[in-house]
Amino acid sequence: MARRSIPILKQCSRFLIPTRSVTYMPRPGDGAPRAVTLLPGDGIGPLVTGAVEQVMEAMHAPVHFEKYDVHGDMKKVPGEVIDSIKKNKVCLKGGLATPMGGGVSSLNMQLRRELDLYASLVNCFNLPGLPTRHDNVDIVVIRENTEGEYSGLEHEVVPGVVESLKVITKFCSERIAKYAFEYAYLNNRKKVTAVHKANIMKLADGLFLESCREVATKYPGIKYNEIIVDNCCMQLVSKPEQFDVMVTPNLYGNLVANTAAGIAGGTGVMPGGNVGADHAIFEQGASAGNVGNEKLLEQKKANPVALLLSSAMMLRHLQFPSFADRLETAVKRVISEGKYRTKDLGGKSTTQEVVDAVIAALD
Repeated sequence: MARRSIPILKQCSRFLIPTRSVTYMPRPGDGAPRAVTLLPGDGIGPLVTGAVEQVMEAMHAPVHFEKYDVHGDMKKVPGEVIDSIKKNKVCLKGGLATPMGGGVSSLNMQLRRELDLYASLVNCFNLPGLPTRHDNVDIVVIRENTEGEYSGLEHEVVPGVVESLKVITKFCSERIAKYAFEYAYLNNRKKVTAVHKANIMKLADGLFLESCREVATKYPGIKYNEIIVDNCCMQLVSKPEQFDVMVTPNLYGNLVANTAAGIAGGTGVMPGGNVGADHAIFEQGASAGNVGNEKLLEQKKANPVALLLSSAMMLRHLQFPSFADRLETAVKRVISEGKYRTKDLGGKSTTQEVVDAVIAALD
């Protein structure tokens, strides 16, 4: 009887649908608590990072935070902060305000260059129960993080004339393309779209496209296509469901990620991270335009969802998938029920009320 059951089991197994696209295999030593560098940042940053700390404590997540006070108006990131991130390999960060003009270097860019965080990843997707103009949105924007227009190479040629250099290299272009295709392969994604402006910037964006095409040939199971950035923005707001994984140079990725986030529910709910070969910093995925919103800060009504979902990404990065699943499930349950939502999602709840609801929804 036992022998006859084997073919039946094999037949049944064909109809089983896996619940996770990536299989996680535990290794000896997993489960040991991990130190994570925490940078609360400016404006609402301390409020939303405090929310994450509360939820992590409530779910007994195996992480402990090393907290440092860093602000966007500093001239450079303190050395002890860099040392902490290099030691811990992982950081969770609130928004850092970048002063406009005045020659002050962005601390965000300093961190990315110092730690070689070459890939920015933003996941823009519909949350169940949150009404949006478009359904079936699930886009991952992967942006080159270290060069392009963000190279910081600017100078005044003569008074009234400023030259700003855009740097594109084959090494960095191939590296981000490989990351995008490898991400698509490991996460069961079907298509990678390269965003460019090679019709005008024929050498710079041409080199980026050439690198993407070379890498694409090594992944025949993943569909590859290209789109000009202006057409891309139009297609995003009209038919966003056509996109899967998008790989972009630096500036375009910032614009595309924020556009996609707005389509899928707003910057307050989109998780993201900046990843390198050795280090990773997780933060709100799309532009933290509300970092300096004094009204949100006074009323304590900042939306903590984006950073909570980013911390779930961080837990998965640290190989604690069960904790990540618990956190994501709790957040999605609170959003779906609709009782506790901040103003940007059509509600009136405070940050603390949303945090309390997430903690109560933890399995």
